[in-house]
Amino acid sequence: MMTPVAPAPLAPRWTLLGLDPCRAGRTTRARLRLENHGGATWRSTEHGGLRLSYHWLDPRGNPIVWDGARAVFPEPVAPGASVELTVDVSVPRAPGRLRLCFDLVEEFHFWCSEVGADVLEHDTDILPGIEERRLGVVIHGGETTETIAALARLDEPLVTEDAVAVAHLVAGCAPDPGWSRLVLDAHEEGWAAVGPALVPAGGWRDRRAGARLLAPWAPGGRNPRFDYPLLLPSLVVGLEPGETDGLPSYTGEGGLFEGGAVVRLGRAQASA
Repeated sequence: MMTPVAPAPLAPRWTLLGLDPCRAGRTTRARLRLENHGGATWRSTEHGGLRLSYHWLDPRGNPIVWDGARAVFPEPVAPGASVELTVDVSVPRAPGRLRLCFDLVEEFHFWCSEVGADVLEHDTDILPGIEERRLGVVIHGGETTETIAALARLDEPLVTEDAVAVAHLVAGCAPDPGWSRLVLDAHEEGWAAVGPALVPAGGWRDRRAGARLLAPWAPGGRNPRFDYPLLLPSLVVGLEPGETDGLPSYTGEGGLFEGGAVVRLGRAQASA
């Protein structure tokens, strides 16, 4: 006579009911059904207990993002019961193909996959962060011949309608030709705001105080953790700039300092 084997305490069974399109750097939504095939009731709160989460993995299973946002079960899920959840999922800034892996986590103790519980993996195409490469511009303070001439030399011309991102410049400044291409590249990666490097009108030998204050915005590498406001930013449609020292600026989430995208300022911005 065989002795019945008790079910494992944690044994989820997963069904992915739907996943909205995933754009780099954005938030999407997933709909899931989970069945409790284990021997323990699932209980969670806003601050602990068993909760639903996810990982983002590359095609070989290496983690890109391990600690996904948590979702709470609305009520205890007893053995044999099921629950359906709609959860927000933050998409990495990595267009291409990744694996979305749903997992349960006993907060402050362990991931359930680490103790043998099943996960749900779904190969996912990460779309570019913007639908099209269409960059518009607002020139604060009015148009000047220097700025208009510089905009005409851009690698990727600006659009006047249906822009997906808008760059906020000032009268007298002159973006380098590669500025628009690099800005759009960064938006495609999923950055909501892209700040260029700035060059004073007299170059970096300019001794005036206004020029010296611009040193943190000198051309160079990329920095997603820039300690200063992004000046003359390009913002995805829906975001609006603030102001710092008379220049359009951005200090919110999702910003990148792109030190290779250069805007040369006019005399008025370096005269302080």
